[in-house]
Amino acid sequence: MRGSGAGSILSIKSLRVEYLARRGVVKAVRDVNLEVYRNETLFIVGESGSGKSTLALALLKLVPSPGKITSGEVVYYGKRNPINILELGGERLRRFRWKEVAMVFQSALNSLNPVMRVWDQMYDVIKDHGLRVSRREAYERAKNLLTLVRLDANRVLRSYPHELSGGMRQRVMIAMSLLLDPKLLILDEPTTALDVLTQKCIIEVLKEVRRRLGLTIMFITHDLSLAAELADRVAVMYAGSIVEIGGVEEVFYESKHPYTWTLMRSIPRLSVEEELAPISGSPPDMVNLPSGCKFHPRCPFFIEGKCDSEKPELIKVEERLVACHLYGGSNHP
Repeated sequence: MRGSGAGSILSIKSLRVEYLARRGVVKAVRDVNLEVYRNETLFIVGESGSGKSTLALALLKLVPSPGKITSGEVVYYGKRNPINILELGGERLRRFRWKEVAMVFQSALNSLNPVMRVWDQMYDVIKDHGLRVSRREAYERAKNLLTLVRLDANRVLRSYPHELSGGMRQRVMIAMSLLLDPKLLILDEPTTALDVLTQKCIIEVLKEVRRRLGLTIMFITHDLSLAAELADRVAVMYAGSIVEIGGVEEVFYESKHPYTWTLMRSIPRLSVEEELAPISGSPPDMVNLPSGCKFHPRCPFFIEGKCDSEKPELIKVEERLVACHLYGGSNHP
């Protein structure tokens, strides 16, 4: 299922990210291929340690040392010619990051400068990225965006980060990410450590922002309830790779990949009474990954001699993409 726009805004091809550790090489992202369509909300979901945040950081060349993007392309389709983000550097990359693609990180408190008022930080973004507006115009823009995310703009602009709650700081970061009118917004676990009511407020804010500004949103999370609320499509990651991509209802209610299927069975539902079935085993060691399909040691549909020896490719199954040896066989969850 695509968003309401036509074509891709971002194309990720054969992306690999590795970290050099004492025990060996951590294969954090492995051969990810993904299209992000214009005006859609795409959720990247999976267990902690599956590579979701590393994938998000790689899209803007923000992978911290000792991490390294070892191969692949990230092609952005803007108004002009396509741009391979991984080939950008210096001033071109710095200006691209906020004007075309912006990112909201996990911890808003760590992202904001604790000794600067919110207004000063927002004005620095505008000034340092070359937006040619007067100080008064910049103030009005910041004020309008804070109002859009349901904050008292006059109060918040005068405040230091520590004077705001966690949910308020997160909404400040969303407003700040929109200052230069980016076309794609990446959010990395923006509701982590927030209470349920505040999470609901953030989701409503994102719905309003998307409706008013026509944004494409890429949302990284392990919270599947958020995906059910906001997503158009869902990409499921396991052990650094994408194992299933499809429309949110297809993935949630008619899961094809055994990992997605078991993941959904491990979540309590209010609509039906059923016993929870946690996924057996533990996530794989990203330094010493299993052979073949990386989920096979935990898979209830394991095919001996195939799943443990051959890597499944991401293929089209009905209206989605799935990386599993069950297709096209007759046995499936």
